[in-house]
Amino acid sequence: MLPWNLPGPDGQPLGLSWGLITDLGGGALAIAALGAIESLLSAVVADGMAGTRHDPDAELVGQGLGNLVAPFFGGFAATGAIARTATSIRSGGRSPIAPVVHALFVLAAVLVLAPLLAYLPMASMAALLLIVAWNMSDLKHFLHTLRVAPRSDVVVLLVCFGLTVAFDMVIAVSVGIVLAALLFMRRMAEISGSRMVGNGESASRADLPPGVVIYEIAGPLFFGAAQKAIEGIATVGSTRALILDMHAVPAMDATGLVALQSLLDKMKKGGTQVHIAGLQAQPRGVLHKAHMDESDSLRFHAGVDAAVGALKP
Repeated sequence: MLPWNLPGPDGQPLGLSWGLITDLGGGALAIAALGAIESLLSAVVADGMAGTRHDPDAELVGQGLGNLVAPFFGGFAATGAIARTATSIRSGGRSPIAPVVHALFVLAAVLVLAPLLAYLPMASMAALLLIVAWNMSDLKHFLHTLRVAPRSDVVVLLVCFGLTVAFDMVIAVSVGIVLAALLFMRRMAEISGSRMVGNGESASRADLPPGVVIYEIAGPLFFGAAQKAIEGIATVGSTRALILDMHAVPAMDATGLVALQSLLDKMKKGGTQVHIAGLQAQPRGVLHKAHMDESDSLRFHAGVDAAVGALKP
């Protein structure tokens, strides 16, 4: 069946249209993110209980393919379930056969036992769901997290908790992902920076040639930290050569590239030769793609020692 041929609230087929896609797009992204998070969390819990090790890529690819196919058979998006996974492991399940047997049993219950299940009182089902929800809430862990987690993580937790109760999980997950991303960028910006390496810090740098300055850049050069890392170096006065130790820069984005290009242009105008040392693979690829190759004003070296050696008379 085609999912968009199903009846909508008015009883008429929904119909595939751009308006339908835009209406469902935000919720679909939130559900996909929530499903990925819950499934990976379920896999981590299973690893801790069974002593195994899961493949996150395989988990997400399998779940994604299943959720793409299910709507064409009347199904809907699903995730790995922590409660049922834990129950399966406690019952002795250790291989992929266990969830297959579980799925077949549920399918048989729906197809064969549906008339009998209709006699179950809804009140008893509600009580059972309340018990399951309480067991999954893990109140002790929640309170422990509030006590020991960093304040920023506690804020994200309480915001998601409050939005889930006040609105729904789609809004809570969407806001939570944005907050977590902003906090991650803030932490990366805090650890990123540059410092001037003074004489005597190591034997290889104690005898720097006259007019040579070494700056060490640490942390990723991305849009949240590039300006902070470069602005200190830009204040360098008139020098013969500037050595940039970038062995601690694991990644660079377009903003970091622009900031570095601006620094190199300024040094070139001032007659300062720049030597970049210890460049890692990803930043090297970015510079190569930007055609920032060696020239009279720019040199690359495997390490700081090689750069200092090249500058000695």
